Order: sequence, then structure tokens, then C-alpha cells
Amino acid sequence: MKRISGATFLMLVISVAAGAENFRTLVAGQIAVSADSASSDPAALPTLGLSYIDSALIALKTDPRFLRGVELELKVPQAYLKYRGSLAIAIYKAIGAVPTVGVADVSAERIGFELIPNKLQAVYQIPARKGHGLKASPYVSIPTGIVPPEAFPLLFRIWPVIKGLPEELEQLRFSLTAKPILTDEGALKLTLRYPEKLKDRNVTLRIDDEVRDPAIKEFMLKEGEHNLVIVSDDYRNESRAFTVERGKILEIALDLKDPTPIVSVEAPENARIYFDGQAVANPLASFPAEAGDHEIRFEVGDYSVVKPVVLLRGRSYRISLSIDVVVTESE
Repeated sequence: MKRISGATFLMLVISVAAGAENFRTLVAGQIAVSADSASSDPAALPTLGLSYIDSALIALKTDPRFLRGVELELKVPQAYLKYRGSLAIAIYKAIGAVPTVGVADVSAERIGFELIPNKLQAVYQIPARKGHGLKASPYVSIPTGIVPPEAFPLLFRIWPVIKGLPEELEQLRFSLTAKPILTDEGALKLTLRYPEKLKDRNVTLRIDDEVRDPAIKEFMLKEGEHNLVIVSDDYRNESRAFTVERGKILEIALDLKDPTPIVSVEAPENARIYFDGQAVANPLASFPAEAGDHEIRFEVGDYSVVKPVVLLRGRSYRISLSIDVVVTESE
């Protein structure tokens, strides 16, 4: 990769309309900010090595609805501390044409500029929405105003602010990581699949006991445990417990079922079975029955047993004939 000398790098920045700047930089690569990296082990975060004249693209690969901001962490080599005040970071948006890796001529709008602090770790938080709740502290800097998700990708640039830098500084490597700062929300994407013969009948949907519109495809929810219930006169009632993760969309598909009661029977092979007086031709297969009062009769040889059964809509029943042997002991 072709390097840019310090003297060339310190060329005069030319301002153009709307606050944009034209400059030449070395693009070391791109870091994609995704929801998966929010909870990752810091050691597993995507990392980009930078020299004192390099830039990095910061791209968003996460749902902007869950985004409060983006956190950049710059690890500073210890040898830099004796050169404190010689380098700064600059952050740009409105990049005219997203550059590729290598030497690039860039037109962009600078939105942040700070000297690299005199410590081994610099944390920068970039707000992405109103009410973001991010606050500067001795450990965290907020170098920009609100940068909406549509303004990404951003360009993060290390920039010499003095001339005549020593060769040792040119050899130093900085380490940049990026991760999202998420809200405490995720989403449920619910798909209801209707039986062919009972399409688009009315249902009542409750999520955490709150009635919701089943026509809505996604529901924003707090991270954690939730439950949903579907009640209908035309389908079987359904109940599900589910967990929403921060910054992620959980997909649940529910197959709504005909509410006609379903009956299955278990009995010895030589048993004759009658349901409401009609012989059950195939005891191994379940069968539908109307809701209400019914009677089932088992016959095994000369033994016969009759049992009344009450079937409710939306329920399934298994009726088993149990023949037990009872042994009693006496003195």
C-alpha cells in the first residue's frame, strides 16, 4: 500500500459549499457496527489497526430503530504519551463517494475534532437519536452532535496537528473498535398462518395481557421475557412464552388450527370401540368430534365398559382403556 508522507498529509484543507472539506487520506478499512457486537466479548470485537495518518469507515449493519448511538474506542500505544498534543481525531459525515481501502481523495463534512487525550484508551460516543441519554465524562467523550443513522457511513481520521513529527511516531499503531449503543428494546415479528378452510377469521391477540392489533407485523418490546395469547371463536386458542433480545428481531410463526375437538383412543388390539354407538374403524387414527356430551364404549371379550365424555372446542383428547390387576394381601 502506498504511504503518504507527513508533509503531504499536512496539506491545506480546502473548504467548499455546505461546510464540506476536500482532503486526501489513507483508508485502512471498514468496521461494520452490528447488534451482535453489542454484547460480544470486547476481545472479539472487530478491530482495525491505524497509523497516525490513517482513516477508517464506520458503517451501520443494525436496525436503526434500536440505536442510541455508536461507541468508538481508540487504544493508544504507550509510546505516544510523550508526543501528546501532536495528533487529533476528526469525524466526518456526508461522504461524497464512499472510498475504498488505500489512498483516497475524500469530500466530506467534518462533525467532530478532538486532540487524542493523554491516556492509553480514548472512548468516543456518537449520539444517533434525540433523547439518547449519552453523557460526557472523564472517561467518555462526545465529539459530535446527533448523527442520524442515514448519515452513515462515517469517516474516522487520525490527523497530525503539528509538523516535523519524529520517525518513531510514524511507526506507532493505534487500535480502533466500534460497537452500537442500543436501547433496551427488541422486536417481535409475528406471522399468523390460517387453515385453508377457515381463512381470515377474527382473533384477539394479547401480548403481556395488552390487546394488540394482529394486522401489525412487528411489535417493539422491552428486552426480556414475554408471553402472547391468541383467543378466537373460530380457531384454537394459542399461548406462547418468548424472550426478546436487545436490538434483535424475534420471528414467531403460529399455525392457527380448526377448533373442532380431536379424539384419539388407546386400547388393547382385540378391543372393540364404539363412539356414540358407532364403531371406531381405525383406533390408531385420531378423529374429529363435535363439542359437547358423548359416550365411548370398550368391549374386550365379554367385558364392557362405558364412559361419558365432555368435549370442549379447541381441545384434543386421548381416551385410554386401562385394565389393572390389583393384588391384596391378608393374614
